[in-house]
Amino acid sequence: MSRLKHYVGGIVFGAIVMVLFVVVSLDLISDLVDQLGNLKGSYDFVEAVIYVLLYLPSSTYDFVPLAALVGCLIGLGMLASSSELTVMRAAGVSILQVVWIVFRPVFVIVAFGTLIGEFVAPYLDQYADSRRALAQGHTRALESDQGLWNREGDEFMHFNAVLPNGKVFGITRYKFDASGNLVSASFVDSAIYQGGYWFEQEGRITYFNEDKLETRSYSSRRWDTELTPDLLTVLVLAPDELPMQALHNYAKYLDKQGLDSSDYRLAFWQKALQPLATLSLVTIAISFILGPLRQVTTGFRVFIGVLVGLVFQTSQKLLGPTSIILGFAPIYAVLLPIVFCFFCGWVMLKQSE
Repeated sequence: MSRLKHYVGGIVFGAIVMVLFVVVSLDLISDLVDQLGNLKGSYDFVEAVIYVLLYLPSSTYDFVPLAALVGCLIGLGMLASSSELTVMRAAGVSILQVVWIVFRPVFVIVAFGTLIGEFVAPYLDQYADSRRALAQGHTRALESDQGLWNREGDEFMHFNAVLPNGKVFGITRYKFDASGNLVSASFVDSAIYQGGYWFEQEGRITYFNEDKLETRSYSSRRWDTELTPDLLTVLVLAPDELPMQALHNYAKYLDKQGLDSSDYRLAFWQKALQPLATLSLVTIAISFILGPLRQVTTGFRVFIGVLVGLVFQTSQKLLGPTSIILGFAPIYAVLLPIVFCFFCGWVMLKQSE
């Protein structure tokens, strides 16, 4: 039995890795083509290649569920086409044993993807975005049409580029009074975080008084705020690019500011439940091979796998915003497609016994 586990597991593992390599490579080429339209300043073709390569771990993490689904269809399909799966079943290997044998290599892939998504991809994504912004010349306040916005109390802030080491470039801050009138506006070239506060460098501030404007410049100034480099990391990245710990902390920060945190809570549950989502898709793949897709061609299995993966992904993307609009917990929106896949897979597996 041990030799059988290694044999089947090796075929499934190899098929998943092959599919993951193919889809990630295609995504890399697509991203590179998109970046060619953003060439500007020092951001040339070489910088664009570096940018898409830095996003490679994030792309790998995103495609793990689809690769597991299609890879299992291909790997088990090869065994079914050569009648090896039939021989295994005739030798007394139960369906539950087949499921467990297939799940073993999937656990390795899921663990690998989770580690990348939590500890590698977020850092490299932020570095890639900051590197591109600096190469394009977005280093001064009010110079970038990109960057990020944040609100803290009665103050609105814009940052052009945020580096992972706690340094930001191009900071614009607007402060309003209780009546919504603009009190002051400051423009800072850069700031670095040290000792629990930000140290601004080369700035200019304008005060809007009732009868006149007062402007002064300064070479350095201390800025006390609850906005730490960790929170800025959350701001500079899309919610689905962040690690779970950062999503949880920033959701609490938004709640404290009286702002809506549903997008970040939804992204948290999508990441937390991605391993279950992957296993549910693998269950569907096993049930297909043991049932309706046993005798079809490999190309048709790949087509079905991609179709099921797209339907699953689309359902999660539709249910997520729906949960925010209707006001029910995001965890239910993430769980519903997963439970549905597990149920359908279990029903088809029972029918194939």
